[in-house]
Amino acid sequence: MTDFSDLVDGYHRFRSADYRRQRERWAELKDGQSPKVMVIACSDSRVDPAQIFDTLPGEIFVVRNVAALVPPYETGGGRHGVSAALEFAVTKLKVEEVLVMGHGACGGCAAALSNAFKDAAPGEGGFIADWVSILDEARDKVKASHGDGPDASREMEMEAVRTSIENLETFPFVRSAVDSGALKLRGAYFAIADGNLHVMDDGGVFSPA
Repeated sequence: MTDFSDLVDGYHRFRSADYRRQRERWAELKDGQSPKVMVIACSDSRVDPAQIFDTLPGEIFVVRNVAALVPPYETGGGRHGVSAALEFAVTKLKVEEVLVMGHGACGGCAAALSNAFKDAAPGEGGFIADWVSILDEARDKVKASHGDGPDASREMEMEAVRTSIENLETFPFVRSAVDSGALKLRGAYFAIADGNLHVMDDGGVFSPA
């Protein structure tokens, strides 16, 4: 079990090993960043994008949240953390690709599929229910095609990626960048059970990378 003291120990190992080996890289990054790819991934502790893609510091701009979701474009109330990060990545950093990466055994997608927290109060599952309601239409689609069958969970996880890609396209600055050829939207799915990455094509079909 890792606790805070273990994290501090890890920091000291980082300082004496990786940081020292990558001193020139860190020196390059002290005045700013210029990643070419934004990754929207799940908060799940098992799916760290930097580890899965074996990247160096400064190579990917990462946002992580429950189920790797992108909400649709809206300007009303609420705090728009994902939208703010997306705006910064696309309009300021000028990333060339935005990747939405879902994964197997996703608790957020399971909550959306089962609608388990639909009547819960904030602090007791209500925040989760409100967030994963982004997937309400996806849940209905998966239920209609797979019911409660064995493939429903995996399909829900992939449908969540498709939903987030669709929602990305509702942002005017994203749509403009895509239309001009400056930005590409991509989807992927990491299967925890076997460690395989599946990449989504333009038709929404996932295939092994």
